[in-house]
Amino acid sequence: MAGISFDEVLTTIMNATIETFKSYMDIDLLSGDAEKNLGSVESDFTGIVGIGGDRVGYIIIAATEGTARLVAQQMLMADDPQEDDITDAIGELANNIAGAVKTNHSHCGNVALGLPLIVAGPLRAIPELSAGAGGGDGEGDASLRVQCKGVTIPFHTACGRVSLKVMVYM
Repeated sequence: MAGISFDEVLTTIMNATIETFKSYMDIDLLSGDAEKNLGSVESDFTGIVGIGGDRVGYIIIAATEGTARLVAQQMLMADDPQEDDITDAIGELANNIAGAVKTNHSHCGNVALGLPLIVAGPLRAIPELSAGAGGGDGEGDASLRVQCKGVTIPFHTACGRVSLKVMVYM
């Protein structure tokens, strides 16, 4: 993948996200502009797939509970999906989108995917810490905190029923 540009990876991810929603869920998804200056990313369910090989990074799917529940209902054909169903569906969604990167760009070099990691619970970005600065003890706050570097692509439906972000770190 060393011979592929970051813009080509972004285009693949945008197309894969739209095509996955259409083929698996019959949902027409629209993409916004990629945001290079990341602010806070809030998510109730997050799917993460690592990419290794000639180019290393992550594909991260961040969804609200409403969107994640709808994804599980549509992908699993379940009327009332439980939390395990929702995390499975978000993991499958992240895996499908990352898989498109591997499938479409494996001719450009070595590409390997990790197993999906799914986080259920609030996900919020924290600012970068300056050198030597310590973090808080996090006591009383069960949220996962991550530092955000990379690009975020927002997706939504015209009616606003679905809203999620796909983050690319490479």
